[in-house]
Amino acid sequence: MADAAPRLKSLVEQLLGAPLPVRIRAWDGSESGPPGAPALVVRNRRALRRLLWKPGELGLVRAWVSGDLGIDGDLYTALDLLAGLIWERGEDARSLSQAARDPQVRAAVRGLARLAGPFPPPPPPPEEVRRVRSHLHTRRSDRRAISHHYDVGNDFYEIVLGPSMVYSCAYWAGPGSTLEDAQRDKLELVCRKLDLKPGQRLLDVGCGWGSMAVHAAREHGVSVVGITLSQEQAVFARKRVAEEGLTDRVEIRVQDYRDVTDGPYDAISSIGMAEHVGAERYLGYARDLYALLKPGGRLLNHQIARRPQKDESAYSVDAFIDAYVFPDGELAPIGSTVTQLERAGFEVRDVESLREHYALTLRRWVANLEAEWVRAQRLTSPGRARVWRLYMAASALSFEHNRIGVNQVLAVRSPESGASGMPLRARTWGG
Repeated sequence: MADAAPRLKSLVEQLLGAPLPVRIRAWDGSESGPPGAPALVVRNRRALRRLLWKPGELGLVRAWVSGDLGIDGDLYTALDLLAGLIWERGEDARSLSQAARDPQVRAAVRGLARLAGPFPPPPPPPEEVRRVRSHLHTRRSDRRAISHHYDVGNDFYEIVLGPSMVYSCAYWAGPGSTLEDAQRDKLELVCRKLDLKPGQRLLDVGCGWGSMAVHAAREHGVSVVGITLSQEQAVFARKRVAEEGLTDRVEIRVQDYRDVTDGPYDAISSIGMAEHVGAERYLGYARDLYALLKPGGRLLNHQIARRPQKDESAYSVDAFIDAYVFPDGELAPIGSTVTQLERAGFEVRDVESLREHYALTLRRWVANLEAEWVRAQRLTSPGRARVWRLYMAASALSFEHNRIGVNQVLAVRSPESGASGMPLRARTWGG
């Protein structure tokens, strides 16, 4: 009999103590659950073994990345329905421990084990990062982490990001704008906030594929030093600079921000890079950038932020993001970021939230990936493509539901005279 799906649905609901909002489609062709809802496709028994041996988010992600688990239907709808059941239950360690002692829960686990079969735990997918966390954010560990995320292949990133090759939140005039227009407008917004003028020097920290460096040099006449830890990004960016005829004004280096010694600069842009710095080293990062600026120079720090926790000491890094997407990445509340910049000596002059803009950006990236799904898998691996699809779709929902945000913080190294050089009216930015 083909009855795996109804059995599985019943056991999972018994385990969670709540009805499943999605359908289940099992490896034997059976199906059970709400009609018309997206289907969670359990392609084999190995998916269950992954969940049993590693309960929670990491087990689910391993099953997804390996292809043992899939979704039939709208991915965003499915993730929204599952989020309240799996990721937002708000259970602390005590309640989870109590749940494990519940006879009904233990019976459900035994039932799932019988359904999964008597086999050893499957190995994690090869896309998962394996490392010791004892040496975080050293120069060596940061190079490895950046390489894992960014050295996936420039052709793959071109599929996702489009021709602009800008891997950060765009700035949308409206939902009908093109991704290219929105990314150009974001780069121009950064340049205006920094008040760039011909002949000035700009340091672009975490320059990616060179988009900001090229835009600032071409449109504002500045000289730019762009730094990245990714060899593949540097190769792409240097080629792009040469094609634009900007080699006399743009230099791309493979260099850690801690090793830049040729200041002072008139302005610094750090767009989507500070998430890699780490909480313990953030003050040092801010002080390093402060020291590289001329008095009166501006810093534009564009950074994703998480919401503050009731108990900050209990905060832990997201298991999926840490293992598959951004190894060693850390998000901080915007208040913490502003405090650290001020402790380093900066005067923070403006904070602008772009939360909804990032949701729109991520949905466009997901659409780009899905439109060339077969080629994307060929350029990397099926597992890596699945990681990116899940990561970007889930992130879009997180921004939409205000679970995380993204902010541009404009700060100034004010001279001793106190004359910041900022306009009297906020957010004119020379426009």
